[in-house]
Amino acid sequence: MSMYNQTAAPPVSRERAAYLQKRKRKKYMIRTVQVSMVIILLALWEILADIGVIDSFIMSQPSRMVKTLLHLSENGLLTHLGVTCAETLVGFLLGTMLGVGLAVLLWWSKTLSCICEPFLVVLNALPKIALGPVFIVWVGAGVQAIIVMALAISLIVTVLEMLNGFLSTDEETITMVRTFGADRRQVFTKVVMPSNLHTLFHSMKVNIGLSLVGVIAGEFLVSKAGLGYLIVYGGQVFKLDLVMTSVVILAVVAALLYQSVVIAERAVTRKISHRN
Repeated sequence: MSMYNQTAAPPVSRERAAYLQKRKRKKYMIRTVQVSMVIILLALWEILADIGVIDSFIMSQPSRMVKTLLHLSENGLLTHLGVTCAETLVGFLLGTMLGVGLAVLLWWSKTLSCICEPFLVVLNALPKIALGPVFIVWVGAGVQAIIVMALAISLIVTVLEMLNGFLSTDEETITMVRTFGADRRQVFTKVVMPSNLHTLFHSMKVNIGLSLVGVIAGEFLVSKAGLGYLIVYGGQVFKLDLVMTSVVILAVVAALLYQSVVIAERAVTRKISHRN
């Protein structure tokens, strides 16, 4: 006799099974259409370049980009890719942690929030690329300037996003917790922050893309390696195949970084749901 009682899973109804099957078919259909669109686009690009409708020197074409990619893979592609990814992750982590910390500070003090709000709005609207030369003078022409650029672009957005989420937390829930004697710290840890996990991950999804934008902008200004460096170098020596290949690699990196945040969100959400 087993020491543990095993509870059988409830049977799935016919309607539920049909619904799940329909969702599964729709998901496969969407993926098929997406892949087909990419294949058709690449095929049209190649054909139009071959027949001369578009200039392959200016617009490049998939076959030339494949050759460029193979050449890059033998001449330091992983180094450039690693540099850009490392700078992006550092900027992303710093931007997320500092942004959440500042948002908590502003939520904690309404007076401070009112004082800083107009400055945050102005800083958010300010084109950060204009501050690139200033960052270079402040921190030096190196990796640190690139990380500061990524941080400048992502930080304010994170602060505003998280602060808006904190302020939008259900007031009735906060009031109920306070009636049981909870102080401000307990209100934040037990109600405000748990209620804004979705806001945090949404901010991270935006932040990872902005960090990559900041890194590329920084590499345009000052770098000796990275995908931004390859794009600038290719433009300077009129190697448009190198530019287009680097842009495509950059798009793939952006998609993978975004998906990594999505996977982390699913894992955290699943863990919390199992705990509850």
